[in-house]
Amino acid sequence: MGLATPTSIMVGTGRAAQLGVLFRQGTALQGLQDVRVVAVDKTGTLTEGRPALTDFVVAEGIDENRALQLQASLEHQSSHPVSRAIVAAAEEKQLSMLPVTEFDSMTGLGVRGNVDGQQLHAGSQRLMQQLDIDTTEFAEAAATLAKEGKTPMYLAIDGQLAAMLAVADPIKASTPAAIRALHELGLKVVMISGDNQHTARAIAAQLEIDDVVAEVMPAQKVEAVQQLQEKYGKLAFVGDGINDAPALASADVGIAIGTGTDIAIDAADVVLMSGQLTGVVNALQISRSTLRNIKQNLFWAFAYNAALIPVAAGVLYPLNGTLLSPMFAAGAMAMSSVFVVSNALRLRKVKAVLA
Repeated sequence: MGLATPTSIMVGTGRAAQLGVLFRQGTALQGLQDVRVVAVDKTGTLTEGRPALTDFVVAEGIDENRALQLQASLEHQSSHPVSRAIVAAAEEKQLSMLPVTEFDSMTGLGVRGNVDGQQLHAGSQRLMQQLDIDTTEFAEAAATLAKEGKTPMYLAIDGQLAAMLAVADPIKASTPAAIRALHELGLKVVMISGDNQHTARAIAAQLEIDDVVAEVMPAQKVEAVQQLQEKYGKLAFVGDGINDAPALASADVGIAIGTGTDIAIDAADVVLMSGQLTGVVNALQISRSTLRNIKQNLFWAFAYNAALIPVAAGVLYPLNGTLLSPMFAAGAMAMSSVFVVSNALRLRKVKAVLA
């Protein structure tokens, strides 16, 4: 009985590692079995994390190349994937980068700074609202882009709306199959995103995701996770970025994408080395198989000992004079251990649900 649990855990976590799933804590094996909902960060988890600029529409009287050059110069100061996409679009047009002063990155909103003597603000609809800049000029176009799963953003120059742009982040090829597999396991899937409601729900509908929590600021992810726990029960959160670390730590089971940041990996209970959401399905499969194997070991070890210990103690001697020879008792004890270890080794044959 002393071998029943640790042997299964050792074999199970070893097999998980072969499948690209690293359990940093043994308790995560049991925690995953109890999960009822999987909450997933969008960027870098459901998507490739490599957005591209798809649309750039300027207001009346604004030169498109000049506006793109100004914004790209500002974005060049940031390492955010969206910023890199805008800079790449400007470089394709061979637009040079201009010097920037007083640059500031506003988490979850956008960036600001002075470029070539002009004050620029670039970012989300929320940023424009904070600046009291009217974006109704692009409202219809923004709604259309959002329904296509693109993320609308805005550029303001000296306090005036100058342009609307949209970026799109391609969905990983393995994501749809992973979400279908999670549904087949009886789990709900929720997407947590900083995108506006229209964009987030368009992507969720495309992937058949059950629920969406949109327009979430980075600092609000923990609160979103806690609300989902109250609504659905035990929750696993999947993320990859620095901003995901607090949510990974607060979830019942935190699952980090191995291609993400070191901070996210350190905060997680499980690490997916493949960088694909399919690893979550394989982790759940290993968890359920290992816990089932432990229960089998405990049952048979207990039943085995419950049957033979009384015989070894002489319970049958008054009835028919039967006693268990010490040699047979030692052999029976060894066979008990052999059975438990052999049963645990069957976990090495657990196959990946999704490659």
